[in-house]
Amino acid sequence: MTYLVIVAFIAIIGSLVAALVFMMRGQGTTDTEEATPRKNHMARALAFRVGFSIALFVLVLISYRMGWIHPTGLPMQP
Repeated sequence: MTYLVIVAFIAIIGSLVAALVFMMRGQGTTDTEEATPRKNHMARALAFRVGFSIALFVLVLISYRMGWIHPTGLPMQP
């Protein structure tokens, strides 16, 4: 489970970096025909990031419900 979470975080960060690269490459262009595909790539990369984040959240919830992971927080004091 730990490795799966690490892979998910790497995918989220990689998608965010890809969106940053597409944004920085499209910054200096004034031609709208050239900037539009880059904006589409940036939007797609950000959409993948949101999808990966939601999938990771759902995976953690399902794993908790199935008993695959357990909370390790501080015990409550009476």
